[in-house]
Amino acid sequence: MAGKKVEETAPEALRPYRKTRRGYVSSDKMDKTITVVVEDRVKHPLYGKVMTRSSKVKAHDENNTAGIGDLVVIAETRPLSATKRWRLVEIVEKAK
Repeated sequence: MAGKKVEETAPEALRPYRKTRRGYVSSDKMDKTITVVVEDRVKHPLYGKVMTRSSKVKAHDENNTAGIGDLVVIAETRPLSATKRWRLVEIVEKAK
């Protein structure tokens, strides 16, 4: 028993849900990093009007494949640097 090693990694099915967002790449000047503008629709608490809010997030792009204007899907991940907490999942549409 002492010589056997037990594998303690969780299978993919038991992993908790991770947030995914769609947005447009606004900058790809950094190495292996892209800046993505993510738009979110929120309802005004008092007046009820639906407004569009946007936020910029930095995402990890391992192969430097995304370019400015590309529509991408990013997923939440562990902190990769001081400001990077997202990673590139796929490029939905390349810029024209």
